[in-house]
Amino acid sequence: MKKRAIAAMLMAGAFSLTALTGCGSTAAEGSETGTEAGAEGYNIKVVLKTLASEYWKYVASGCEQAGKDLGVNVEIVGASSETAYDEQLAMIETVLSAGNADAMVVAPLQAETVANQIASTDIPVIAIDTNVVSDKVVSFVGFNNEEMAAMGGKAAVEAAIEAGWEKPTVIGIMGVQGDSTSEARIAGFQQGAEEAGGVFLADETQYADGVADKAVAAMEGIIQSHPEGVAVIVANNDDMAAGAARAASAYPAYKNTIFVGCGGNLAGIDAILAGQETMTVAVDGYDVGYKGVEAAVKALGGETLEKFIASDATIVTAENAQERRKVVEERLGM
Repeated sequence: MKKRAIAAMLMAGAFSLTALTGCGSTAAEGSETGTEAGAEGYNIKVVLKTLASEYWKYVASGCEQAGKDLGVNVEIVGASSETAYDEQLAMIETVLSAGNADAMVVAPLQAETVANQIASTDIPVIAIDTNVVSDKVVSFVGFNNEEMAAMGGKAAVEAAIEAGWEKPTVIGIMGVQGDSTSEARIAGFQQGAEEAGGVFLADETQYADGVADKAVAAMEGIIQSHPEGVAVIVANNDDMAAGAARAASAYPAYKNTIFVGCGGNLAGIDAILAGQETMTVAVDGYDVGYKGVEAAVKALGGETLEKFIASDATIVTAENAQERRKVVEERLGM
């Protein structure tokens, strides 16, 4: 598959099964029909949290490209949503029981349950995005979610002060309650916001399962509770930040509210350029996917890996959004 074709599908919101020359194939939304590993290549199975969002499609593209570059077969599946726990567990069980995977890369929805699932496997496992505490996990590839969110909380409160808020109040709209990534990010947002002089209303944190529609409903509830306005809304991803901003756009008290998300994908960047979202903590999901497959190949080759392989994060605002967009386009071959 050419990068341009991958990018086109990402922009269209589709992710179909496609054969990759020299790197096997990918499967979307739970279908799994990849080719068997060749005599020279490994068969790497990737189980993502979902393939129903731009971020996870971006991660999948990184996995695909790693397979192509490294000459291994890569098969990718993902649950229908980030709350489809049983669906993902069934996918993992299929990988483990099929007996044709040399290694597995997994972004778990329920890390503790996945740890139990892989307890008796004899293949190396690489965790990405969310760690799994298990001696079967060779390495974790991802972000320090608390540190990156703290960057966002600090930058958002500083922007709110510049916008005229004297003592900025901050409310979070987060992903799935209990998810370790979501909880780490809300803790980081609070830390960064308070360090910058903000007042974080922790008791009013909303959970919207990572989707924009539920973030709209959450924001409507916040508006009813705070008709005077809130200085900063922090969100677990860009979709929710943009959704919250749209919900508040008709209310004058929220004219100067800072809306900050996490992700930095094309949709988030475009939301910033359109004035819908104020800023995002940009993470490189493509890099995480690529490094996850790369780590699996290195482990199969007998290399000793670092327990944590980090990917950096940066703050993207209207001032540097266009530059960031060019970087993402280049990575996707657009």
